[in-house]
Amino acid sequence: MKGSSRRAALAEVAALFARLGVTGFGGPAAHIAMMREEVVHRRRWVTDQRFLDLLGLTNLIPGPNSTEMAIHLGYLRAGWPGLIVAGASFILPAALIVSAFAWAYVAYGATPQATWLLYGVKPVIIAVVVHALAGMVRTALRSPLAMAWGALVLGLYWLGVNEILLLFGAGLLFAVLRQGMFRVRPGPSLPAVVGTAAAAAATTVAGNAAPFSLSLIFWVFLKVGSVLYGSGYVLLAFLRNDFVQRLGWLTDRQLLDAISVGQFTPGPVFTTATFIGYLLGRWPGAVLATLGIFLPSFIFVAAVHPLGARLRRSPWTSAALDGVNIAALGLMAGVTLQLARSALVDGFTSALALVSLAALVRYRVNSAWLVLAGASAGLAAELLVA
Repeated sequence: MKGSSRRAALAEVAALFARLGVTGFGGPAAHIAMMREEVVHRRRWVTDQRFLDLLGLTNLIPGPNSTEMAIHLGYLRAGWPGLIVAGASFILPAALIVSAFAWAYVAYGATPQATWLLYGVKPVIIAVVVHALAGMVRTALRSPLAMAWGALVLGLYWLGVNEILLLFGAGLLFAVLRQGMFRVRPGPSLPAVVGTAAAAAATTVAGNAAPFSLSLIFWVFLKVGSVLYGSGYVLLAFLRNDFVQRLGWLTDRQLLDAISVGQFTPGPVFTTATFIGYLLGRWPGAVLATLGIFLPSFIFVAAVHPLGARLRRSPWTSAALDGVNIAALGLMAGVTLQLARSALVDGFTSALALVSLAALVRYRVNSAWLVLAGASAGLAAELLVA
């Protein structure tokens, strides 16, 4: 790629992911849906199958899935500089927003309220994710076996089976079934990461607070970013074990406030680390915490990205990747159903979701505009109630 073309690609990557960092409400499923709309349909950087393969790889490594997808896509578009620019552009706006909330929290002793804003945004997010899921399902579930596999993963997820076990197990067993080999010696069991985290969080550590250290903030968050799979609830367990119980630097109330800010602000949920870093060490703490929790994602993506094309060359690994892709869609569907239960709470929110879905299907409206419209509708509803 020539110098001028590389600069243009980098500028495009930076602009896209910075915008998604500002408008990406709703968590990883929503972020991934928005990315798919932009890079598969609007800009045609990748095919739907390639996007799904990247999603499968992302689900196999620790860290925040949507951030890692941004890093993958930036690397595809603009090489190594794109890898860094995409991730930084997606993270930085969210980190700055969370830092502003953290400053207000320290100054005024409370988190900002965003109830009515989210009242309008959440139904739109449901529509965006459902629309993306429908497109990815058409690509991934092309056979009766694939359809049955997706339904099985969704059912097991609802029964509470560990997400990581579902991903790795689905990949292995799907490859076995599709290749026609049913006699396989069982390998070592996968670590139950979620169970381990929950058990660690339940352990009580007695004693006084450990001496405060900026470097320790960085290393704790680097550890979390290197090993954490799963949802925001798993993040809560890790952080509580380290900052509330082991170090004694936070109270449970402060930790829950930090998690809530990470949930209702746009961009990666892992910017909860930014809030905690600011709370403990002001701006230097916020910078070090953010760097610590996101740095492993850049390293993991750089390491596994070249494997994507190679996995497709072997029938076995290609089938395993298909199984992981199907499992990822099943998990995404399960999360969407859970979100819908809390987002579609009355006739207004249900209608807003349906109108948004119709706009996506019929007119392919940019999801960022829909999110802004949903936020405006939520605020308008507050004025009407008041």
